[in-house]
Amino acid sequence: MTDNRRSSVTTRGVERSPNRALLRATGFQDDDFEKPIVGVANAHSTITPCNMGIGKLAGIGEEALRKSGAMPQIFGTITVSDGIAMGTGGMKYSLVSREVIADSIETVASAQSLDGLLAFGGCDKNMPGALIAIGRLDIPSVFVYGGTIRPGHYKGQDLTVVSAFEAVGACSAQRIDEHELLEIERHACPGAGSCGGMYTANTMASLIEAMGMSLPHSSTMAAEDREKEKNAEESARVLFNAIRQQILPRQILTRLAFENAIAVTMAVGGTTNAVLHLLAIARAVDVPLSIDDFAAMRERVPVLCDLKPWGRYVATDLHRAGGIPQVMKILLSEGLLHGEALSVTGRTIGELLEGIPDKPAANQDVIRPLSDPVLARGHIAILRGNLAPEGAVAKVTEPHPAPFTGPARVFDSEEAAMEAILARKIQAGDVVVIRYEGPVGGPGMREMLSPTAALVGEGLGDRVALVTDGRFSGGTRGMVVGHVSPEAASGGTIALVADGDPITVDSGRGVLRLDIPEAEIVRRRAAWRPPSAPPLRGVLAKYARQVSSASQGAVTD
Repeated sequence: MTDNRRSSVTTRGVERSPNRALLRATGFQDDDFEKPIVGVANAHSTITPCNMGIGKLAGIGEEALRKSGAMPQIFGTITVSDGIAMGTGGMKYSLVSREVIADSIETVASAQSLDGLLAFGGCDKNMPGALIAIGRLDIPSVFVYGGTIRPGHYKGQDLTVVSAFEAVGACSAQRIDEHELLEIERHACPGAGSCGGMYTANTMASLIEAMGMSLPHSSTMAAEDREKEKNAEESARVLFNAIRQQILPRQILTRLAFENAIAVTMAVGGTTNAVLHLLAIARAVDVPLSIDDFAAMRERVPVLCDLKPWGRYVATDLHRAGGIPQVMKILLSEGLLHGEALSVTGRTIGELLEGIPDKPAANQDVIRPLSDPVLARGHIAILRGNLAPEGAVAKVTEPHPAPFTGPARVFDSEEAAMEAILARKIQAGDVVVIRYEGPVGGPGMREMLSPTAALVGEGLGDRVALVTDGRFSGGTRGMVVGHVSPEAASGGTIALVADGDPITVDSGRGVLRLDIPEAEIVRRRAAWRPPSAPPLRGVLAKYARQVSSASQGAVTD
């Protein structure tokens, strides 16, 4: 990328008359040309509840920048709703949208020689997309999360969007009737904000806060609360100071910051998508990071938060219990966090946490003390073996997971697997294999929330394993292994699995193995040919040509 940023906030190429003439048309006056020009990346849309409140927040940030002495310039970027696209062909575009978001923010900020960036996002890919762009640009930047949705309620239970997905399986198994399914659907999502559990959006917002690129407590605020508006305003003021002090993203997004993010991922029980996204953000700032760093952190940091999808609470409960700063302070007090890492405020992480207690409050049980964790080891396991030589990612929710060996039930698409699940053709003890859903094969690496939620709804969540070269929603729970690399479309071993083959999933020891003789694997590999598929055009074709393995973050850069 060509670096055409000005070296200070007052020596830009806009001194030339044609540039100034165009800026005058946008509202610039004579004195405004000496002010820093700041982009406001606004991901507002009504395509998803995650983003439908962002327009107001972006407007608040824009006005706060103006009052601080900057010249804000607002521009739009896209979002897609993972939840609405889930289980359809549209989900192929979800991970692709991360790259489109990153590319669009980078394009505008570079083309217009912006001095800073205030980026607003809500749905899952807004956060990593914005951070990838921020890392590439390396201009003073702050990310502002649109906020989480409040939980829905039905029959005394807190609901999230995942409740609706799991109800489909429960209805299929006749554990609930269609009336109850409809009532759960009606009550699950009561308003604006991102999905309420520690799913992908809330996880990534939490990690951005942990890395110091957003303000303390901001990642667990409810979208519709007044404090989220105050957060947008304060973020703008912090950004203006970062521009004056030239506090740059690459000073913040260091190896220490990524280790802090991984530690917080484990502590809050965050999404497996954090592996993909942190690898991609690290690549954007040239920080060496690999899946093995997650495996190492799993051995050091336990799960401290009892949060959905497999716990009891939602993000707003975590906020009331002290939020991410409380989680970070517990880790810091035990030497599990780098307090010397810098934040966008200009203060270190340790300084930001000075007023936070070392232990969680006794009158809540959302955040556990280190002496009584939800799980003694982190929940994200990296598995390897002949089925995943480059690695795979598993979500582990049992304290002492036993090895699971069962016959493979092989499907070449999510739709084929879902049809079998809803037809009650999957039995306890099976290993469901869903392949050709990787970054290249999908293309786009769809999330398998519909199949996993249906299995949970049918009562098979802990009695069936699911292995895929696709990925999982942050809302997924059960015995699941994703990101299998190399993927099927690249000739990975997962492409060679046949119905009935025994597969072993041992998340305790980090093993994923196809239990057939090596000679048979060699024979099948020699005979394997990629399946025929309709020709691709447009963004999916470009993505499939460029995207890397999931073990490298599925990056296109």
